[in-house]
Amino acid sequence: MNVIETKIPDLLILEPRVHGDERGFFMESYNRKTFSDVLGGDVDFVQDNHSRSGKNVLRGLHYQIQQPQGKLLRVVKGRIFDVAVDLRESSPYFGKWDGIELTEDNHRQIWVPPGFAHGFLVLSDVADVLYKTTDYYAPEHERCIRWDDPEIGIDWPMEGEPALSTKDKEGMAFSDAELFP
Repeated sequence: MNVIETKIPDLLILEPRVHGDERGFFMESYNRKTFSDVLGGDVDFVQDNHSRSGKNVLRGLHYQIQQPQGKLLRVVKGRIFDVAVDLRESSPYFGKWDGIELTEDNHRQIWVPPGFAHGFLVLSDVADVLYKTTDYYAPEHERCIRWDDPEIGIDWPMEGEPALSTKDKEGMAFSDAELFP
């Protein structure tokens, strides 16, 4: 597995080895030992999720203030622009974001550690995103920061207006968000 660092050192891009020929391809999408070696310790995933979204759907920026979730994401169909924002006040990267294009063809994955807000924009007609989480979904602890908060300043590669859920339309300003120590 090739590990690519981002502008925020704890946020990692992972490129699995893909073995392909005229019949298709094979790749190991997750191996506990390899992943533990990359992170320097064990991570216990407790939930797998699958989301399907249409073009211009923007999901995020989501996080859980209690039961924070680390996420390992990949796209199995389509393309997305995936974003993570560091919400750890003690981090030198606090309030900074980074984004990456994940596609069914590049097979890249992103590790979003606990303490980050996460979101993505669908760039293809349809995108299927698979992700593992390190804690269970807890709607009572879920928070949402506005996708277009000017203080964060995410440069979304957007054509037109995004399709948003009610929750995402009502996201709070970064300056009002509950944060991690």
